[in-house]
Amino acid sequence: MNKLVYSTDPNWQAPTASSTQEGPFPVDGVIRLRRETKGRKGAGVICIYGVPSEEVGALAKQLKKQLGTGGAVKKGVIEIQGDRLAQVQALLVKAGLKVKQAGG
Repeated sequence: MNKLVYSTDPNWQAPTASSTQEGPFPVDGVIRLRRETKGRKGAGVICIYGVPSEEVGALAKQLKKQLGTGGAVKKGVIEIQGDRLAQVQALLVKAGLKVKQAGG
């Protein structure tokens, strides 16, 4: 957060929002998988971070179809229902993507 109130520099420009990122992980070409249950009344989902924004919808649809489960895309993050971390990881590696497991 920039707390600058006043500047006498005539060439000063406010920082742009392009440096911000969505999600807790950097966008570095690595897909990160994480189990989450918080805010879902104990029901677990697998969250997939780091997928390029133009591929999110197609990848989510493909994973849901191959796994035979439900899911959603929320703010650029793919959520796959159920505890299927190993299966999701195997499918992504098979598709040629670099995958890391994040969290516990």
